[in-house]
Amino acid sequence: MNRIYLDNAATSFPKAPGVVESMTKFIAEIGTSVHRTSKSFEAEQVVFQTRELLCQLFNFDKPENVVFTKNVTESLNLVIKGLFRPGDHAIVSSMEHNAVMRPLLSLSTQGVTFSRAATSSLGNLNPQNLLPLIRPETKAIIMTHASNVSGNISPLAEIGDICRKHNLFFIVDAAQSAGCLPIDMQEMNIDALAFTGHKSLLGPQGIGGLLLRDVLAQKIPPFIEGGTGSFSESEEQPDYLPDKFESGTLNLPGIYGLNAALEFVLKTGIKTISEHEKALTTYFLNGLLNIKGAKTVGPGFYAKRAPLVSVDFPNCDNADIAYRLLNEHHIITRVGLHCAPNAHKTLDTFPQGTVRFSFCWFNTRAELQKTLEAIEEVLKDSV
Repeated sequence: MNRIYLDNAATSFPKAPGVVESMTKFIAEIGTSVHRTSKSFEAEQVVFQTRELLCQLFNFDKPENVVFTKNVTESLNLVIKGLFRPGDHAIVSSMEHNAVMRPLLSLSTQGVTFSRAATSSLGNLNPQNLLPLIRPETKAIIMTHASNVSGNISPLAEIGDICRKHNLFFIVDAAQSAGCLPIDMQEMNIDALAFTGHKSLLGPQGIGGLLLRDVLAQKIPPFIEGGTGSFSESEEQPDYLPDKFESGTLNLPGIYGLNAALEFVLKTGIKTISEHEKALTTYFLNGLLNIKGAKTVGPGFYAKRAPLVSVDFPNCDNADIAYRLLNEHHIITRVGLHCAPNAHKTLDTFPQGTVRFSFCWFNTRAELQKTLEAIEEVLKDSV
């Protein structure tokens, strides 16, 4: 029996057409690093084109301000630990991932403070809840675009307006939205957008990045310093982008793979991808309504959400449900707290967590129907 892969919120599978071929071509035919050899011209072209494709996807106008990292976690660490100093204050929501919360908690031992904007028990954020939290020492609002637990979508444009009116930086975690939801950095007033390539962008693991406005990039020191292949006569780190933040050898196989994935996503269209995944999500939610013992968490049925559904099985052990779906029905999900414990506290699913079903462009309605039937069968035997 073929497996049904429903863990795309962790890592998408399969990858976009052309990703494997592009990575293989680099390893088998190119092999050189950028700025390091006389044969690196093609690799340099692909790297720059990938920066341009990311600008096109997110409506950003400075390819040189696209910084490549390993993943969204490194991107968020770079900007959070680089921006905040003792005495500074940040605002987050109660739905943030540990990629935001752990750096902030680490900085709190050095005099940085933060406030959590309350969301509803369904995970919805009212932007007006941010206003009472703003202080004279507040430096930025850091916000996930889409929750990896419940799929709640943050109203970025409204939050961006608040940031502009109060002279705050706006830092966005786009781990769950890049590639499946529209993101417009200009319209949403985003100063820093952190993304990863291996989720809805349908690219490989180990490649992510950060799109930075100049005004923010100037305030952040290099996260890692070393060789850049530029200004090698100086022992000082270059202060211009992207070299300022790109020390060491880039993950060129990953960038080649991301390049092919971006070409596919842009050609297919974010709107088309979003509509397909919305239809899958709605179909799955509809099916769950008829399954006794399965409780969905997060936004209501008609609310917009990222293409994932978290389910609590109150009469069962969630881990047992996920185990049986995998071993008896070859359905891959994700169970637990999903590196976002406070989100689960908000949704009243702590400490048991949830079983998360997350979809991508390559999933089908037939796969979801088989999954719904499998859930019914597992629950029938478990109650």
